[in-house]
Amino acid sequence: MALAISDELLGTFVPIVVYWIYSGMYVAFGSFENYRLHSKKEEEKKNLVSKWEVIKNVLLQQTIQAFLAIILYKVIGNDAAASQSQSSSPFIIARQFVIAMLVLDTWQYFMHRYFHHNKFLYRRFHSHHHKLVVPYAFGAIYNHPLEAFVFDIIGGTLSYILSGMSPRTSIFFFSFATIKSVDDHCGLWLPGNFFHFFFNNNSAYHDVHHNLYGGKYNFSQPFFVMWDRIMGTYMPYSLEKRDEGGFQARPIKRGKE
Repeated sequence: MALAISDELLGTFVPIVVYWIYSGMYVAFGSFENYRLHSKKEEEKKNLVSKWEVIKNVLLQQTIQAFLAIILYKVIGNDAAASQSQSSSPFIIARQFVIAMLVLDTWQYFMHRYFHHNKFLYRRFHSHHHKLVVPYAFGAIYNHPLEAFVFDIIGGTLSYILSGMSPRTSIFFFSFATIKSVDDHCGLWLPGNFFHFFFNNNSAYHDVHHNLYGGKYNFSQPFFVMWDRIMGTYMPYSLEKRDEGGFQARPIKRGKE
Protein backbone atom coordinates (compact mmCIF):
# COMPACT_ATOMS: atom_id res chain seq x y z
CA MET A 1 0.00 0.00 0.00
CA ALA A 2 1.38 3.38 -1.01
CA LEU A 3 1.97 5.83 1.81
CA ALA A 4 -0.13 8.97 1.30
CA ILE A 5 1.63 12.24 2.10
CA SER A 6 -0.54 15.30 2.56
CA ASP A 7 -0.13 18.40 0.41
CA GLU A 8 0.60 20.36 3.57
CA LEU A 9 3.58 18.16 4.43
CA LEU A 10 4.82 18.32 0.85
CA GLY A 11 4.42 22.10 0.89
CA THR A 12 6.54 22.16 4.05
CA PHE A 13 9.40 19.87 3.07
CA VAL A 14 9.67 19.88 -0.74
CA PRO A 15 11.02 23.48 -0.83
CA ILE A 16 13.70 22.47 1.70
CA VAL A 17 14.81 19.54 -0.46
CA VAL A 18 14.71 21.79 -3.54
CA TYR A 19 16.91 24.34 -1.73
CA TRP A 20 19.76 21.87 -1.19
CA ILE A 21 19.48 20.18 -4.59
CA TYR A 22 19.47 23.46 -6.51
CA SER A 23 22.18 25.11 -4.42
CA GLY A 24 24.25 21.93 -4.71
CA MET A 25 24.13 22.27 -8.47
CA TYR A 26 25.53 25.79 -8.19
CA VAL A 27 28.28 24.63 -5.85
CA ALA A 28 29.44 22.38 -8.68
CA PHE A 29 29.28 25.22 -11.22
CA GLY A 30 31.14 27.49 -8.80
CA SER A 31 34.43 25.84 -9.68
CA PHE A 32 34.28 27.46 -13.13
CA GLU A 33 35.86 30.89 -12.73
CA ASN A 34 34.54 32.09 -16.10
CA TYR A 35 31.00 32.17 -14.70
CA ARG A 36 31.70 33.75 -11.33
CA LEU A 37 30.81 37.32 -10.33
CA HIS A 38 33.68 37.20 -7.81
CA SER A 39 36.77 35.04 -7.72
CA LYS A 40 37.20 32.24 -5.21
CA LYS A 41 39.97 34.20 -3.51
CA GLU A 42 37.72 37.23 -3.17
CA GLU A 43 34.97 35.08 -1.65
CA GLU A 44 37.34 33.63 0.93
CA LYS A 45 38.85 37.03 1.75
CA LYS A 46 35.70 39.14 2.04
CA ASN A 47 33.16 36.83 3.64
CA LEU A 48 32.99 37.12 7.42
CA VAL A 49 31.51 33.72 8.25
CA SER A 50 32.61 30.17 7.46
CA LYS A 51 30.63 27.90 5.18
CA TRP A 52 30.10 25.47 8.04
CA GLU A 53 28.51 28.23 10.12
CA VAL A 54 26.28 29.10 7.15
CA ILE A 55 25.17 25.48 6.78
CA LYS A 56 24.34 25.20 10.50
CA ASN A 57 22.38 28.46 10.40
CA VAL A 58 20.39 27.42 7.33
CA LEU A 59 19.55 24.00 8.78
CA LEU A 60 18.39 25.62 12.02
CA GLN A 61 16.23 28.06 10.09
CA GLN A 62 14.71 25.35 7.96
CA THR A 63 13.89 23.32 11.06
CA ILE A 64 12.13 26.29 12.66
CA GLN A 65 10.35 27.19 9.44
CA ALA A 66 9.16 23.62 8.88
CA PHE A 67 7.73 23.49 12.41
CA LEU A 68 5.94 26.82 11.95
CA ALA A 69 4.73 25.92 8.45
CA ILE A 70 3.05 22.75 9.74
CA ILE A 71 1.28 24.79 12.42
CA LEU A 72 0.26 27.51 9.97
CA TYR A 73 -1.16 25.04 7.47
CA LYS A 74 -3.28 23.57 10.29
CA VAL A 75 -4.37 26.98 11.61
CA ILE A 76 -5.19 28.45 8.22
CA GLY A 77 -6.68 25.22 6.97
CA ASN A 78 -8.29 24.90 3.58
CA ASP A 79 -11.12 27.34 4.27
CA ALA A 80 -9.04 30.49 3.77
CA ALA A 81 -7.19 29.31 0.72
CA ALA A 82 -8.33 26.11 -0.95
CA SER A 83 -12.02 27.01 -0.84
CA GLN A 84 -11.21 29.81 -3.28
CA SER A 85 -9.27 27.43 -5.50
CA GLN A 86 -11.42 24.42 -6.32
CA SER A 87 -10.53 24.62 -10.00
CA SER A 88 -7.19 23.37 -11.26
CA SER A 89 -7.46 25.65 -14.28
CA PRO A 90 -4.02 26.79 -15.45
CA PHE A 91 -5.39 30.34 -15.68
CA ILE A 92 -6.45 30.33 -12.02
CA ILE A 93 -3.15 28.84 -10.87
CA ALA A 94 -1.19 31.37 -12.97
CA ARG A 95 -3.25 34.21 -11.47
CA GLN A 96 -2.55 32.91 -7.96
CA PHE A 97 1.17 32.70 -8.75
CA VAL A 98 1.26 36.30 -9.96
CA ILE A 99 -0.67 37.57 -6.93
CA ALA A 100 1.55 35.61 -4.54
CA MET A 101 4.67 36.95 -6.27
CA LEU A 102 3.45 40.54 -5.99
CA VAL A 103 2.46 40.12 -2.33
CA LEU A 104 5.79 38.50 -1.41
CA ASP A 105 7.77 41.12 -3.32
CA THR A 106 5.89 43.98 -1.68
CA TRP A 107 6.31 42.59 1.82
CA GLN A 108 9.97 41.75 1.41
CA TYR A 109 10.89 45.04 -0.26
CA PHE A 110 9.56 47.23 2.53
CA MET A 111 10.78 44.94 5.32
CA HIS A 112 14.20 44.59 3.68
CA ARG A 113 14.54 48.33 3.21
CA TYR A 114 13.43 49.04 6.78
CA PHE A 115 15.92 46.51 8.19
CA HIS A 116 18.64 48.44 6.37
CA HIS A 117 17.55 51.92 7.35
CA ASN A 118 16.90 51.17 11.02
CA LYS A 119 20.36 51.04 12.58
CA PHE A 120 19.33 48.76 15.44
CA LEU A 121 17.57 46.25 13.17
CA TYR A 122 20.48 46.22 10.74
CA ARG A 123 23.16 45.83 13.41
CA ARG A 124 21.29 43.26 15.49
CA PHE A 125 19.62 41.21 12.74
CA HIS A 126 20.14 41.97 9.05
CA SER A 127 23.91 42.36 9.29
CA HIS A 128 24.07 38.56 9.68
CA HIS A 129 23.02 38.14 6.06
CA HIS A 130 25.55 40.70 4.87
CA LYS A 131 28.43 38.81 6.42
CA LEU A 132 28.29 37.14 3.03
CA VAL A 133 29.71 40.07 1.11
CA VAL A 134 30.24 37.64 -1.76
CA PRO A 135 27.00 35.61 -1.86
CA TYR A 136 26.81 31.95 -2.79
CA ALA A 137 23.92 29.60 -3.41
CA PHE A 138 23.41 27.74 -0.13
CA GLY A 139 23.81 30.99 1.80
CA ALA A 140 20.62 32.38 0.21
CA ILE A 141 18.69 32.20 3.49
CA TYR A 142 21.61 32.72 5.85
CA ASN A 143 19.84 35.14 8.20
CA HIS A 144 19.13 35.79 11.83
CA PRO A 145 16.16 33.52 12.78
CA LEU A 146 14.00 36.49 13.79
CA GLU A 147 14.59 38.16 10.44
CA ALA A 148 13.78 34.88 8.70
CA PHE A 149 10.48 34.79 10.58
CA VAL A 150 9.60 38.35 9.55
CA PHE A 151 10.72 38.04 5.93
CA ASP A 152 9.91 34.46 5.02
CA ILE A 153 7.27 33.08 7.37
CA ILE A 154 5.07 36.18 7.52
CA GLY A 155 5.69 37.04 3.87
CA GLY A 156 4.99 33.49 2.76
CA THR A 157 1.83 33.29 4.87
CA LEU A 158 0.49 36.55 3.41
CA SER A 159 1.20 35.42 -0.15
CA TYR A 160 -0.49 32.06 0.54
CA ILE A 161 -3.64 33.58 2.03
CA LEU A 162 -4.08 36.60 -0.23
CA SER A 163 -3.50 34.65 -3.45
CA GLY A 164 -6.10 32.06 -2.43
CA MET A 165 -3.86 29.19 -3.49
CA SER A 166 -4.45 25.65 -2.28
CA PRO A 167 -1.86 23.65 -0.31
CA ARG A 168 -1.09 21.71 -3.49
CA THR A 169 -0.42 24.88 -5.48
CA SER A 170 1.72 26.16 -2.62
CA ILE A 171 4.11 23.22 -3.10
CA PHE A 172 5.00 24.57 -6.53
CA PHE A 173 4.94 28.24 -5.60
CA PHE A 174 7.23 27.98 -2.58
CA SER A 175 9.56 25.63 -4.45
CA PHE A 176 9.72 28.18 -7.27
CA ALA A 177 10.35 31.03 -4.80
CA THR A 178 13.10 28.95 -3.18
CA ILE A 179 14.81 28.29 -6.51
CA LYS A 180 14.60 31.98 -7.40
CA SER A 181 16.15 33.06 -4.09
CA VAL A 182 18.99 30.56 -4.46
CA ASP A 183 19.55 31.73 -8.03
CA ASP A 184 19.77 35.37 -6.92
CA HIS A 185 22.47 34.52 -4.39
CA CYS A 186 24.43 32.01 -6.48
CA GLY A 187 27.23 34.45 -7.33
CA LEU A 188 27.32 33.17 -10.91
CA TRP A 189 26.29 34.44 -14.33
CA LEU A 190 25.53 31.33 -16.33
CA PRO A 191 24.78 31.58 -20.07
CA GLY A 192 21.21 30.65 -20.93
CA ASN A 193 19.92 31.03 -17.38
CA PHE A 194 16.12 30.80 -17.57
CA PHE A 195 15.57 33.44 -14.90
CA HIS A 196 17.67 36.07 -16.68
CA PHE A 197 15.25 36.04 -19.61
CA PHE A 198 12.19 36.75 -17.47
CA PHE A 199 13.45 38.67 -14.42
CA ASN A 200 15.62 41.77 -14.15
CA ASN A 201 16.05 40.85 -10.51
CA ASN A 202 18.88 38.34 -10.82
CA SER A 203 22.25 37.33 -9.39
CA ALA A 204 24.06 40.42 -10.75
CA TYR A 205 21.30 42.76 -9.57
CA HIS A 206 21.45 41.33 -6.06
CA ASP A 207 25.24 41.26 -6.10
CA VAL A 208 25.17 45.06 -6.39
CA HIS A 209 23.07 45.13 -3.22
CA HIS A 210 25.55 42.96 -1.32
CA ASN A 211 28.48 45.12 -2.28
CA LEU A 212 29.29 48.81 -2.46
CA TYR A 213 25.76 50.23 -2.54
CA GLY A 214 24.08 47.55 -0.42
CA GLY A 215 22.74 49.94 2.20
CA LYS A 216 20.92 52.16 -0.28
CA TYR A 217 19.88 50.26 -3.40
CA ASN A 218 18.37 47.13 -4.95
CA PHE A 219 16.27 45.97 -2.02
CA SER A 220 13.74 44.18 -4.24
CA GLN A 221 13.50 40.43 -3.86
CA PRO A 222 12.92 37.81 -5.02
CA PHE A 223 11.09 38.42 -8.30
CA PHE A 224 10.63 41.92 -9.71
CA VAL A 225 12.42 45.27 -9.49
CA MET A 226 9.29 47.43 -9.59
CA TRP A 227 9.48 48.66 -5.99
CA ASP A 228 13.08 49.77 -6.40
CA ARG A 229 12.04 51.74 -9.47
CA ILE A 230 8.95 53.23 -7.82
CA MET A 231 10.74 54.14 -4.60
CA GLY A 232 13.91 55.48 -6.20
CA THR A 233 16.23 52.75 -4.91
CA TYR A 234 17.00 51.18 -8.27
CA MET A 235 20.73 50.96 -9.05
CA PRO A 236 21.50 50.01 -12.68
CA TYR A 237 24.70 48.16 -13.46
CA SER A 238 26.85 47.06 -16.34
CA LEU A 239 28.03 43.48 -16.59
CA GLU A 240 31.69 43.45 -17.56
CA LYS A 241 34.23 40.71 -18.18
CA ARG A 242 37.10 40.53 -15.71
CA ASP A 243 40.62 40.09 -17.07
CA GLU A 244 41.22 37.11 -14.81
CA GLY A 245 37.95 35.46 -15.89
CA GLY A 246 34.31 35.75 -14.92
CA PHE A 247 32.13 38.82 -14.73
CA GLN A 248 31.69 41.91 -12.60
CA ALA A 249 28.42 43.74 -11.96
CA ARG A 250 29.63 47.34 -11.95
CA PRO A 251 27.10 49.87 -10.58
CA ILE A 252 26.32 52.83 -12.81
CA LYS A 253 26.39 55.79 -10.43
CA ARG A 254 23.54 58.25 -10.61
CA GLY A 255 24.04 62.01 -10.29
CA LYS A 256 26.34 62.91 -7.40
CA GLU A 257 26.26 59.48 -5.78
